[in-house]
Amino acid sequence: MKAHTIDVQHAHGRVLCCTIFRQGGKKLLAKGRVLTEDDVRLLETEGLQSIWVTELDEGEVGETEAVTQLGERIGCGSVEVRMAAGGRANLVSTEDCCVLVDDELLKQINCTASFVIATASNFNFARAGERIATVKSAPFAVPRHQLDAVMSILAERGPILQARPMRNPVIAVLYSDHTCGERARQLFEPVMRQRMEKFGTAPRFSLTAIEDEDSVTKALGHLLRAQPSLVLVASTTAPAGPEDVVGRAMANLGCHLERFLAPVEPGNLLLLGYKDDIPILSAPGCFRSAKMNVIDLVLPPMLARYKVSGWEIACLGHGGLLA
Repeated sequence: MKAHTIDVQHAHGRVLCCTIFRQGGKKLLAKGRVLTEDDVRLLETEGLQSIWVTELDEGEVGETEAVTQLGERIGCGSVEVRMAAGGRANLVSTEDCCVLVDDELLKQINCTASFVIATASNFNFARAGERIATVKSAPFAVPRHQLDAVMSILAERGPILQARPMRNPVIAVLYSDHTCGERARQLFEPVMRQRMEKFGTAPRFSLTAIEDEDSVTKALGHLLRAQPSLVLVASTTAPAGPEDVVGRAMANLGCHLERFLAPVEPGNLLLLGYKDDIPILSAPGCFRSAKMNVIDLVLPPMLARYKVSGWEIACLGHGGLLA
């Protein structure tokens, strides 16, 4: 890359090396801009006779072209690329979604010399129009071989980020208590609705049950027949493990136990199982509090119908100290 000063009248197609300001400090043109004929006329109108520009060497790619190519490959799903000044491309969600991030691939790409990518956190909820990632290149130009290497990695491994849409999730809730299921509803329902409103949804089905094995088994069976996106068990009692009432009821229904215990505080006593592809989630005490807890971390992917694994629950420990 060569930088030098040239006459303004010869600047068409060149890359501006530094930001140009009007008298008084207002920005006229930003550095990194590929100058058009209109830009040249504007500069002449402002009285500039020469400017500092750069020219690409053979084997280099301009920053705008580089981040455009990369931005179009790092994301998939409900996302679009919007260009910004200064060698930057932003990824913006096109509808309410859950952001899924391949953390290891992101680290690998960010170890290259010419690009950096910042994303929202994995499992993050994003509303339509929200920026969920940004790509920035080294100023002005990057070596083509580095861009080609990154694009080759993405072609082999797939996108870094997926914006998985939340489209009319169907939520079922079981309120349970050792003496009166209705007591659990009264305790938990206001906070449950408040939490769901943050994600633009609300429970569709709900039942109450006394917390014994037969009652919980029957109630969960009724809710599962409605084919919800997920079932939440809001219990007033804390399980000691999968052998307690909720875990045994899930086993009675043929559920696969995915995970007991989460490295998240509050929310250590999470119990997650699946009946086919329908998650059943118990997190005693968490439904009583509107404060951030493990429920807020795992609800977005479940509402987006993503199957959260036990391994992914285990990975929540980094940053899992919420309070």
